[in-house]
Amino acid sequence: MSEQMNYGDDYKYIPMTSVSSGKGMEVRPDIYSLTIQVVNLCMIGDTNNSTGWTLVDAGMPKSVNTIIKEAEKRFGPNARPNGIVLTHGHFDHVGAIIELVEHWDVPVYAHELEIPYLTGVKSYPDPDPTVEGGLVARMSPFFPNEPINLGKHVKPLPSDGTIPLLKDWNWIHTPGHSPGHVSFFRETDGSLVVGDAFVTVKQESLFKVLIQEQEISGPPRYLTTDWKQAWHSVKTLKDLKPTVAITGHGLPMQDPELTENLDLLVNDFDKIAKPKYGRYVDGMEN
Repeated sequence: MSEQMNYGDDYKYIPMTSVSSGKGMEVRPDIYSLTIQVVNLCMIGDTNNSTGWTLVDAGMPKSVNTIIKEAEKRFGPNARPNGIVLTHGHFDHVGAIIELVEHWDVPVYAHELEIPYLTGVKSYPDPDPTVEGGLVARMSPFFPNEPINLGKHVKPLPSDGTIPLLKDWNWIHTPGHSPGHVSFFRETDGSLVVGDAFVTVKQESLFKVLIQEQEISGPPRYLTTDWKQAWHSVKTLKDLKPTVAITGHGLPMQDPELTENLDLLVNDFDKIAKPKYGRYVDGMEN
């Protein structure tokens, strides 16, 4: 792998935001969710330990200063995480990762099936503007999908489900939205960091994204390529019986609403989540 880290040639700032952008929320005493434009990242760890915390995902392109500033606000001056773990490698979850790795000099972990998209080997499938949805879906061809290259800085998560940086947490393989998509679960208190396995806003609708209207939804349609896997992933997460979920898009959801909505999503997945038409519906490209 190359020693030189770089983004794809299509990497760029996306001028899309929401009313939640720049706002943070303490979901648990050691779990902090921060919204960057339209996507959420998490900072997990004790606020009294400036190096004993972990960053989950890395925001939108050009957001490095916002992330560093928020980290230092929460953990103190010159706060530096023990590393970064990724739910997956889509552009809105790795938008500032190279600058963060350079600034903090920390390792990155991702599922082994996601590594080719993070080491310059393979591009994600093209976003689908024809999928049933809204304006965000139609805008999706402008979203970056070329691989970034983290070189030796990215490592595969251990096959036993543990996370080297996060004691008491496990990773759960939740493919469908991407081949190596993972979610993170802490059984002791039912905390779930979902990524995009499901979300709590209708991500295809620009209006609902802008106002952050909360509703259970499946993974963002315009970038989801395997709907059978996506359903199985949602069911897997429901069966964990989480008590709070921090999703990649939308506001965190807690019990009892979370349990009720996950039951609804699993039972009515084809109606709520799966689009009626699109390039990747039924696993076939048009």
